[in-house]
Amino acid sequence: MATPMTLGFCGLGLMGSAMVQRLLASGHQVKVWNRTPDKAKPLTEKGAVWCDTPAQAAQGVDGVLMCLMNAESVESVVFGPQGIAQSSDLQWLVDHASIAPQITRQLAARLRETCQADWLDAPVSGGVAGVQAGSLAVMVGGAPTHLAAVRQAVSAYAGRVTHMGESGAGQATKLCNQIIVASTVAAIAEAVSFAERNHIDTTQLAAALTGGWADSKPFQVFVPRMLKAQSPSIGALSTMLKDVDTIMQTAQETQAALPVTSSVQQWLRTAQAMGLGQAELSAMISVLQPERQAEFLASGQAL
Repeated sequence: MATPMTLGFCGLGLMGSAMVQRLLASGHQVKVWNRTPDKAKPLTEKGAVWCDTPAQAAQGVDGVLMCLMNAESVESVVFGPQGIAQSSDLQWLVDHASIAPQITRQLAARLRETCQADWLDAPVSGGVAGVQAGSLAVMVGGAPTHLAAVRQAVSAYAGRVTHMGESGAGQATKLCNQIIVASTVAAIAEAVSFAERNHIDTTQLAAALTGGWADSKPFQVFVPRMLKAQSPSIGALSTMLKDVDTIMQTAQETQAALPVTSSVQQWLRTAQAMGLGQAELSAMISVLQPERQAEFLASGQAL
């Protein structure tokens, strides 16, 4: 077991709560803050210490981790009147949110100027199941000064931690991940619809292609969920759209051509316009099969 650390953690959604549970189980002391305090109760019952403000969570700790929804939330929690940056002894801050690389670089520079702490952008891939299994892939950008300490902390829920370069590099790597995932899920939706129209036994599709070049983790996960809507949700369609919007904005800034991702962006926008933003990502197939829209919303996949 790693040497116990004292850590701050801000953001107790599905991912954040699961991360804190793994940190506690690994023997770390964790001070937690969340915008809605009720979400902290199951964690404080397991030993986490509640803090009234992000600044309190960042005081007297080895480092702070955040798992928040978007750039606006991140900026508010760090630089607000009672934010993390108010801590007098902050050494490093890990941001697990998925936000634009350029925004990350700006926030990192601002934190360095404000309190001389290091900002490490560390988006993740693997979902809640990956947290619970301790198998998340974590992509890190930023100065390597505190990388050993960060590895020690996030190894509670990560199977792989890869330093990708300077500030923003972790975010850019996560966007590469999302390009592949979003495009793959769109291709799976097309394949499932094609299979149904050609009278294939679709219940055998995932098994039939196992081990071939078309096989992948998304293929095995999403084929059954597209054939029959399932609960609980493994990720909202709107969350992927947010990431794809960030991808396309970053591509424009860096003059990167992304013709496939551009098409997927419009597909996701169409699904959202159909009212499926809060349904699971597998609901993308409803753009091809509009008659199934109600099925995905009624199945409990709406978050």
